[in-house]
Amino acid sequence: MLDLALLPGEYVVCRLPAGTPLPAGLPAEPSDTEVVTVSWTANGISVICPGDRAPAQAAVETDWRCLRLVEPADGAVTGTLAALVTPLAEARVNVVAFSTYDTDHVLVPAVRLAEATAALERAGHRVLR
Repeated sequence: MLDLALLPGEYVVCRLPAGTPLPAGLPAEPSDTEVVTVSWTANGISVICPGDRAPAQAAVETDWRCLRLVEPADGAVTGTLAALVTPLAEARVNVVAFSTYDTDHVLVPAVRLAEATAALERAGHRVLR
């Protein structure tokens, strides 16, 4: 069983063109109840952040909710992310998964949050609201 914390507010997935400077407004030190992740590739920059911090010049997919694995994993724990994504896939809930050094996160569409949490709970996980 995994414990997941439902982070407050809605999240967005943003895309900026390659070479764009990292926008102002992203928190240098996010609070304990939010997460921001930035990924660079040759094709562009992806930012996942709370909706009120979305870069103005970005293409934005809105209305996601973020679930964070409560207990940080010590090193690589085989199957943890699969244990979260599999029940969501079986429930046909879209998911965006990402990891930090300390833990894993999944985004689910805000309109499917009840279905997502029900699927995770049926799989034996606990969602802390």
